[in-house]
Amino acid sequence: MQMNDDADRMPAVILAGGLATRMRPVTAHTPKALLEIAGQPFLWHQLQLLKRHGIRRVVLLVGYLGEAIENRFGNGSVPGLQIEYCHDGPTLLGTAGAIRQALPLLPGPFFMLHGDSYLPCDYGAIEAAFRRSGLPALMTVYRNEGRYDVSNVEYDGGRILAYDKLHRTIAMNYIDYGLGAFLPSVFSSLPPGACDLETVYKGLIAERKLASYEVEERFYEIGSPEGFRETEEFLQRQSRNPSDLR
Repeated sequence: MQMNDDADRMPAVILAGGLATRMRPVTAHTPKALLEIAGQPFLWHQLQLLKRHGIRRVVLLVGYLGEAIENRFGNGSVPGLQIEYCHDGPTLLGTAGAIRQALPLLPGPFFMLHGDSYLPCDYGAIEAAFRRSGLPALMTVYRNEGRYDVSNVEYDGGRILAYDKLHRTIAMNYIDYGLGAFLPSVFSSLPPGACDLETVYKGLIAERKLASYEVEERFYEIGSPEGFRETEEFLQRQSRNPSDLR
């Protein structure tokens, strides 16, 4: 894989189909992507961030209240971006299952991020590292030390040794930052139906097919009330200091 310029930057897949149970009741009739934060729907902030980093095509994987997201953003209400959608359908497919269903829209390598995460990192550097690795997938990690969420990655500075959201160990000082990079082949072999990304990542680690990239910037999220408040404060600071935009 060779590095491309911004015009050919990998597209981004945003997983925006979750039920948002931790944010009830505000998400009972409004998906997280459309929650207003710092004067705009959260997805607007995500799309602007991706655009600043040279990403021009976004595929939204939607499920719960997905029609509301499509009605609000259409095929690109953020100028300069092309937006496409893939709906789970009547049965939620899980994070990996939703990506598998969207593969007809993803002929080449792509970024993946979650619909409740704001990740102010260097997407160009991460793409370059992924392409240099020659591996089918990359996970970004952050030395979290249990600060912003429960750490779930054991990382030796060059390789991810373990990843588990439920069975954590004292060696897990890092956390899955939330930005992945993949070749479509990672998902094309999955059977139809529901499947979680954690399962996919674990399989890649076991086969030594997962590259890694350590991110220095902390992540922000709106999946919890506390995270929402922190993210809103961060975005408001950015709006007052445009030079801080990443």
